[in-house]
Amino acid sequence: MRSYKLKLSLNFPYFLAKRITLSGQRTFSKLIVRVTIGALTLAIMAIIMAVAILNGFKQEITEKQRGFFGDIIILKNERSDSYVNTPISLSNEQINVLEKHPNVVNIYPFATKAGIMNVKGEVEGVLLKGIDKDYDQEFLSKTILEGETIDFNAEDAESQLLISSLTANRLHLKVGDSFIMYFIQEPVRKRKFVVKGIFTTNSEELDKIYVIGSLSLIRRLNNLGEKEVGGYEVRVKDFSQLALTTESLNEELPIELYATNVIEQMPDIFNWLNMLDMNDNIIFVLMVVVAVINMISALLISILERSSMIGILKALGMQNGKIRTIFLYNSLYLIGFGLILGNILAIIIYLFQKHTQFFKLDPSIYYVSFVPMDISWLTVVWLNLALVSIALLTLFIPSMLISRISPIKTIQFK
Repeated sequence: MRSYKLKLSLNFPYFLAKRITLSGQRTFSKLIVRVTIGALTLAIMAIIMAVAILNGFKQEITEKQRGFFGDIIILKNERSDSYVNTPISLSNEQINVLEKHPNVVNIYPFATKAGIMNVKGEVEGVLLKGIDKDYDQEFLSKTILEGETIDFNAEDAESQLLISSLTANRLHLKVGDSFIMYFIQEPVRKRKFVVKGIFTTNSEELDKIYVIGSLSLIRRLNNLGEKEVGGYEVRVKDFSQLALTTESLNEELPIELYATNVIEQMPDIFNWLNMLDMNDNIIFVLMVVVAVINMISALLISILERSSMIGILKALGMQNGKIRTIFLYNSLYLIGFGLILGNILAIIIYLFQKHTQFFKLDPSIYYVSFVPMDISWLTVVWLNLALVSIALLTLFIPSMLISRISPIKTIQFK
């Protein structure tokens, strides 16, 4: 019996908070409780969805640039605004040294050459990017709308070409169609190509300019040696270590060559993506402010409605700290209930969009055709903990109102 009384005395604030929360009959406070839970639900939903969308958007755009150009590009060390790179060559020993870097996955040779497509009198200037049989075409295969990637085992591999849907629509081409491409050089050369596949990156800058073909063809057109290429694409394991990896590779390269990465090549895009982090912070702050204001309102109303109960508890000798704990328990329940609802709804929407891509975007504006989402469970946990911590710390201040309630006055007007 003694241990039971001791346990009851230790848990009495929690016991009373539970009775107030679950068994309270006050109509007005119930309405405030529902509004508070709804605000918390919407707040955590908005925070999780904002982080998921912005992370997904950044990842999707970054993967497009990485997939098309590689993470790091090795080029001739010269100043040139030309799309066509000066030929370079690395020995097998030099390539092996670069591949031994712990963050390097693969190194692929490539070359580019300007050309003019001629289709039934319609002409279009493009940049042919040449790749070889060892090139990882996984990214290209994901962008294919019709047809397939280049088959380097086929006899006609040099005549196969991947073109963008933008170019295909302009020139009225479809998979299997053939056309002539002219290459501006002395003398002017022309080659017949067959459309092997039609791709789209949803980036007008890429789709308007580039077509994908064979590296060996560019070597023959430019009279290059067997090992000469326009440059090398380097794929890395950890993109966050891109700058350090670029610096390390530069130390290993001959003086006439240099390594640059995709962020340095396209600073405008990546600076824009970095600015999106500010949106995350703004949304988080705004949603926390809304949630906290609702929690403070609910707490103050709950305290004022139960001022007589507080007076009686004080008259019976209960300390202000324990009475304050009762209402903080009550607030924690509301916060937990709202967060559970918000998390469930956010996860449902997240999984629905990940599997169906139901919510669409205009790819000409956003570079993607659907709303991308990506978030880790650890991030979700930290967002919830941050919101709970901020709310409880903020609620501690208005709970100090309890110490100003006089037991004599509240019991007198009971």
